[in-house]
Amino acid sequence: MSAKRGIFLAPFDELADPRLLVELAQRAERSGWDGFFLWDHVNYRPPVSALADPWIALAAIAGTTERLRLGPMVTPLSRRRVHKVARETATLDRLSAGRLTLGVGLGSDRNGELEPFGEELDPRRRAELLDQGLDRLAAFWAGEFEPPPVQSPRIPVWVAGRWKTRRRPLERAARWDGFFPIELPDPDALARLAGEVGELRDGASEGSTSSPRSPRQMPPPPGRRPARPGS
Repeated sequence: MSAKRGIFLAPFDELADPRLLVELAQRAERSGWDGFFLWDHVNYRPPVSALADPWIALAAIAGTTERLRLGPMVTPLSRRRVHKVARETATLDRLSAGRLTLGVGLGSDRNGELEPFGEELDPRRRAELLDQGLDRLAAFWAGEFEPPPVQSPRIPVWVAGRWKTRRRPLERAARWDGFFPIELPDPDALARLAGEVGELRDGASEGSTSSPRSPRQMPPPPGRRPARPGS
């Protein structure tokens, strides 16, 4: 399932109050919105001074809504312990009765949330950790951990990427369930991205020759679910 109309909020400053986030999510659901997603940061550049933990807020939202698809957009998996994320996501999926979507990305240090905390700075290494982490998550969800998530064969994963540097993130998104675009130049770019993801998936399914744009170089993750391009 993919959100048709979703709200994407930074839980910063006045929105760092989890009670306010719960109220906004409830109002969004009553107003007919389909999704409610929160930024995932531990630090941010000025003038932001206060941040809420999105996972705690999402748990509160999950327990007080019935229909909204929800999730973090996005979590830099390289700065998380994957086994802990596996427990958190499975629990949140069960709490929400199968409404969780996990957004993931490389993250960056421009907000001061990597180097000050001893996290990996090399983007290539963070990309490796992201791929390894996603494969491990899929294995945990598939039965290495109990109880499993509600959603079958697994929780949907959306991969984030910036428009100007989208090639590798699109290849990764083609292996999973959706692409979360950042810094689109115009509305028409969204259709172009959907087409590019579709081409990558079509090429992989047809067994085309590997190329720098082809996701065939990476094995499909366990329990990969079919999904529409750009969902």
